[in-house]
Amino acid sequence: MAKISGVDIRPGNILEYEKGIWKVAKTQHTQPGKGGAFMQVEMKNLIDGRKTNVRFRSADTVEKVRLDTKDFQFLYVEGDDLVFMDVETYDQITLPKDLLGGADAFLQDGMTVLLEMYDERPISVQLPEQVEATIVEADAVVKGQTASSSYKPAILDNGVRVMVPPHIASGTRIVVDVYERTYVSKAD
Repeated sequence: MAKISGVDIRPGNILEYEKGIWKVAKTQHTQPGKGGAFMQVEMKNLIDGRKTNVRFRSADTVEKVRLDTKDFQFLYVEGDDLVFMDVETYDQITLPKDLLGGADAFLQDGMTVLLEMYDERPISVQLPEQVEATIVEADAVVKGQTASSSYKPAILDNGVRVMVPPHIASGTRIVVDVYERTYVSKAD
């Protein structure tokens, strides 16, 4: 692990802070008229999901953690758990659905995911940024509504609701951003 200055913290960094492992979500550098500059950091605990805001001054140092990453293949759902297989050793691992933060709806059979581990313990699962899905239900276009760039609600084959352009109909395969839950484009 490496120590970094409080003002060198960036979004996406994994930090060890107050005996916890935290992922930096947002940072804001502030230089008040009086006193020294500081970095306002919004972080999420990777173990228990708590969020916190911390103010780091340039003199403060914090441990930057490197996580081990490994490819796993999604196998199946078992109650509130998900079963994955190590693509190298074929070992299976069972993880709770809440470790994915709601992205579990986008898991597809055989999908390769990236498991982030700290001290051999899985703490997060990264899905591909974008996946293909089929629209099973979409509202009809109201005549005259197509002139503006309006979107309409649609339901995907995994039950997730997204907003799509008016020309997209039921049965269309689209590309969806997994973490933003937004329409990206029509699938090829």
